Amino acid sequence: MITPKELVHAGLYPDEQSVVQEALRVLWQERPQLRIEWAIYQYQTQPISVAKAASLASVSFDRMKELLIQRAIQPRLGPESVDEANQELEIIEQTLASHH
Repeated sequence: MITPKELVHAGLYPDEQSVVQEALRVLWQERPQLRIEWAIYQYQTQPISVAKAASLASVSFDRMKELLIQRAIQPRLGPESVDEANQELEIIEQTLASHH
């Protein structure tokens, strides 16, 4: 198995980090299941939305929701309380106001 160091010595990459970055980029393109697994892991361990997980996985919102349900992971859809809904509304209003 060739190492990143050998590719750098051959003059094909400027440094080992560049080799690793390209390898991961290609792996991400060629193995869509990895993107899905990563997105599900992020969804379970980070406070991200279904939409953000779908974006990470490069799938539609509905497909991401299906994938979560298939794994018995309850999708977090929308605010869980009135206070949370009001906070989201304030953020949206502030964002809209800052764009005008």
